[in-house]
Amino acid sequence: MDYLCEEVGRTRRYRLDSTAWRVAFLPTCTAYAARVIVGIGVDVVDVARFEAALNRTPKLRARLFTDAERTLPPASLAARFAAKEAVAKALGAPAGMSHLEAEVVRDDNGRPAVRVTGRAADVARDLGVARWHVSLSHDGGVAMAYVIAES
Repeated sequence: MDYLCEEVGRTRRYRLDSTAWRVAFLPTCTAYAARVIVGIGVDVVDVARFEAALNRTPKLRARLFTDAERTLPPASLAARFAAKEAVAKALGAPAGMSHLEAEVVRDDNGRPAVRVTGRAADVARDLGVARWHVSLSHDGGVAMAYVIAES
């Protein structure tokens, strides 16, 4: 994939996989430089402990997850809960944010994506968040999520 980069007085084309791109594109390209990480959040969840909490408190599932999320297996729910917590951390843990306002969905390629509504969307807009990046994983009884909010 090629990227055009405006430098002082000229335009240069860089291939994404080239060394020249890594050396020259990042520090000089204004299109890339306009993107800024607004916040980062990470969270880990013990799957067995989380599943026990869901079983012990039946209404907890409805308080934490949207209708589309509720039917997933415990490990996937734990990873999504971690993502919701990571979203809150990336936004600076705003008061009044509900777990239902950060939903983990799948994009057209099956990758996880974050959709925010309500208070979370208001705070994200005020911070200038235009794009979310999310990574989920669960293995060995632990679920984790890493979230980046980007302008």
